[in-house]
Amino acid sequence: MHMADALAAPAVAGTMYVCSAAAAAYSVKKVRLDVDTKKVPVMGVMGAFVFAAQMINFTIPGTGSSGHLCGGMLLSALLGPYAGFLTMIGVLLIQGLLFADGGLLVLGCNVWNMAFYGCFLGALLIWKPLMKHGMSRAKIAAASILGCVLTLQLGAFSVCLETWASGITELPVIVFVGTMQPIHLAIGFVEGMITAAVLMFVYEARPELLYGSSPEEENRGRFSFKKTVLVLAAAAVLIGGGLSLAASSHPDGLEWSIEKLTGSAELEAEGGIYEASGAVQEATSLLPDYAFQGSESALGTTFSGIAGAAAVLGVCVGACYLFKFFRKCTES
Repeated sequence: MHMADALAAPAVAGTMYVCSAAAAAYSVKKVRLDVDTKKVPVMGVMGAFVFAAQMINFTIPGTGSSGHLCGGMLLSALLGPYAGFLTMIGVLLIQGLLFADGGLLVLGCNVWNMAFYGCFLGALLIWKPLMKHGMSRAKIAAASILGCVLTLQLGAFSVCLETWASGITELPVIVFVGTMQPIHLAIGFVEGMITAAVLMFVYEARPELLYGSSPEEENRGRFSFKKTVLVLAAAAVLIGGGLSLAASSHPDGLEWSIEKLTGSAELEAEGGIYEASGAVQEATSLLPDYAFQGSESALGTTFSGIAGAAAVLGVCVGACYLFKFFRKCTES
C-alpha cells in the first residue's frame, strides 16, 4: 500500500506530513518517558523483521493481486503504540530512500495509512482492551486478525480519500473504494494470521515482551530474552535474504486496484515538486526496487533484504540514543 508521489497533490501530501509529524512528535515525547530499556533492541530487531516481511508478497487466489504484511499491528503489540509507530516510520523511511518503494513527497501519507491506524487504533482500541484481563492464544489470534483487518481497511480507505482530495480524476472515489476495500479485506485477513503466528511465538517464548502483559508472566517464557531476540533477528535475515526470492510477482492491492481502473499500475504527475522529489529519490535509492541497478539478479534481492533490514535496525537503535529514548539507557 505504498503510495507513489503521483497519487497525491502537494497540498494533500503536505497536510499528511503535518498530521504524521504531529503523531511522531507526540510519540517521541511518550517514548522518552519509557524506562523499559529492553525495547531498544526489540525496536531494532522488529523493525528489521517487518522490513524483511514486507518484501514477501503473497498471492490472493483468484484475483491476480498480491499483498504483504503492513506491520503496524505487529509492532504495536510488542512495543506499544508509540515505539511501534516510530519503528514503522524507520521502516518506511528506509524503503523510500534506499529502495524507491513509496514516494518521498507522500511519505506523510504512507506513514499515516500504514503506521498510524495499526499502531494507535490497533493497539489502543483492539489489543489493549482484549488483553485487559489476561492474555491467551485465542485472544492473541482474535486481536491480530481483527486488528489487521480493521486497520488495513482504514488505511485503504484513506488512500482513496487522499486521491479524491488530490483531484485524481482517473480514480473516481466511489469506484476506487469499491475496488480497494474488498482486496484489502483479504490481504488484512492473511496479515492477521501471520501477525498472530509471530505474536504466539513471542507469547510462548517471552510473554512479558507483549504490550500490556502482567508482571506474573515474566518468568513463564520458554526462552531467555536474548534468545528470543536472536530468533527474531535470525528470522529477519532468513526472510529478507532468502524467502523474499519467493515473493509473488502479482501487483499489490493498490497497484492492482489502480490498474483495474486505469489500465496501468502507475500514474504520472507533472510539476516541479514531483520532479524534485523524484530527483532526490533517484539520488538516494542505491537499490531501486530491491535490486542492483540495471540487474535482475536474485543476488540483488537477497542483498537488498539483508542490507535493508540492517539499515532499519541501525536507524531504530540510533534514534533511541539520538532522541534519548528510555531514560535508563542514557543514564547508565
